[in-house]
Amino acid sequence: METVAAHAPTLAEIIRMGGSLMYVLAALSILGLALIVYYAMVLRTRNVAPVSQVVRLRELLKERRGRDAREYCAQVPTALAAIVASGLDFMKENPAFKASALKEIMESEGGRQAGRMQNMIHYLLDLSSIAPMVGLLGTVIGMLRAFNSVAFDVAKARPMELAGGVGQALITTVAGLMIAIPALVAWAMFRGHVVKLVGRLEVAAAELMAIMENRGE
Repeated sequence: METVAAHAPTLAEIIRMGGSLMYVLAALSILGLALIVYYAMVLRTRNVAPVSQVVRLRELLKERRGRDAREYCAQVPTALAAIVASGLDFMKENPAFKASALKEIMESEGGRQAGRMQNMIHYLLDLSSIAPMVGLLGTVIGMLRAFNSVAFDVAKARPMELAGGVGQALITTVAGLMIAIPALVAWAMFRGHVVKLVGRLEVAAAELMAIMENRGE
């Protein structure tokens, strides 16, 4: 007696079995990959508080070259440059500034820069929540399809239609989890990385702010 070898479904067949929601899940997977690549390129020390910039700003501020320091911040836009530029602008507009006021201005900009990085990576967390919900929607649709094939025509219920509905339910669930899990892992990794970047930014900004408070322009 001959046995029929099991046929492994191709990717196109899996997408077809999963239904139209598989295209939504495919778009979410592409979006998640694009976000991970983008964050890996943007969330770097050289874009937040590069050592070379700290050294250069320290030299300019100690020499009381506030205008040159402001121009340098404009030429090399980083999170640290934005913080220092906010302090320099405040000092220029308020020659008789108080150290407490300068500290408040720079800390406010520092909080905005830190918040921007922290909020940025939350898109991955949102994606890890949305993908399973889309997969769950596909699961519900697939189960309804399977039940309807039996409920509306019990005598002529086709096993293929029943299997197709169950298959759609399982495929979309798996696809949703395959997108959500890597997105959640990536978010956790980037969260730790952002914490380190914010710490470096705070140290560098505090050092330069101390020079500005003591020297002025």
